[in-house]
Amino acid sequence: MFESLKKKIGGWFKKEPEGLKEFGEEDKKPKKEEKKGKKVIKVSKPVSEEMPSALTKALEKKKLDEETKAKEKEETKKEEKKAEKGEERAEEKKEGIVEEESGGFFARLAKKITTSALSEEDFDLFFDEFEMVLLENNVALEVVDKIKIGLKESLVGKLFKKSEVQDKIKESLKKAISSVLIEGIDLISEIKKKKGVYVIVFFGVNGSGKTTSIAKVAYYLKKEGISAVLGAADTFRAASIEQLKTHGERIGVDVISSNYGADPAAVTFDAIKHAEKKGKKVVLIDTAGRMHTAKNLMKEMEKIIRVANPDLKIFVGEAITGNDATEQARAFNESVGIDGIVLAKADVDEKSGAVLSVGYVTSKPILFLGVGQGYGDLRRFKKEDVWKGLGLE
Repeated sequence: MFESLKKKIGGWFKKEPEGLKEFGEEDKKPKKEEKKGKKVIKVSKPVSEEMPSALTKALEKKKLDEETKAKEKEETKKEEKKAEKGEERAEEKKEGIVEEESGGFFARLAKKITTSALSEEDFDLFFDEFEMVLLENNVALEVVDKIKIGLKESLVGKLFKKSEVQDKIKESLKKAISSVLIEGIDLISEIKKKKGVYVIVFFGVNGSGKTTSIAKVAYYLKKEGISAVLGAADTFRAASIEQLKTHGERIGVDVISSNYGADPAAVTFDAIKHAEKKGKKVVLIDTAGRMHTAKNLMKEMEKIIRVANPDLKIFVGEAITGNDATEQARAFNESVGIDGIVLAKADVDEKSGAVLSVGYVTSKPILFLGVGQGYGDLRRFKKEDVWKGLGLE
């Protein structure tokens, strides 16, 4: 997770042993030495065709000596320039100020804000490159704009010391990204607060990993000492009921089901009544995957919501679908409303744009990230994990 963004951001901050330059200074390249004209000894045409050989050799030797001395002088000057530049680099290395040879958003930005206060116009020019990196990593446009605003507020009009510029930029980026992340609730505390059965309804599009994610949540609750029951309200997809029952058997959790084609709202009702009768604390309702554009299925979902009157409505999406997951979450939120998000397959999502975007776009928190195939591979979402994943901590 975050491999792509971390690699790019880390590259911009990467320290190299060679080519060190101080932010705020132009590259100190030695000026090319102007080629000095070589002395040419003009020899007048001999009166006689037979010039004495001794005189000819003497003239050639003198010319060769002069050329050799000129070359040695030029080489000496070059060595002096190299030594001077080496001392400058050593001094810069002591200060720890580094810039990649290829430059980049942070390098050019750092160079600017160590020499003069950064203007909005300059920032906008510098940000273009970083904006493209975010968009290429499936970060939603409105999230990119929010990050840009946060960075601008932290950096425009500011002037930093060379020794602190990298830390200041990292801190500003961390703060900007933090503003688009919504921390999840403590589900265990919320469940324990409520008297009676706590009902959670899960929904999402087909193939998003919803049923497996429900089983992971049930396993997570069981490990925390909270009893649960699963409601197989997906009576549409072939083998969906058997899939949920298999999960229930493996983790030791009851599954309430009916026949295929039965009313999902009725199955939901039966599951809640079973939990009340058997003293189960939580009911987890699995529903059929559906596209938000399928009006009849969305009406069915609305009926399930009315019957269940859930304490929590969770959208399950695939992190690897990037902007699609973000748009799906937005649509479900507008149609039936969501209270939280679970992103499956986050461990194989190199770009991680959905992790940065989906919470901000819906104004709802990411509760869990699916990070593997096992029942225990469910991680509570924390902002700190994002910062670490991006190499900002």
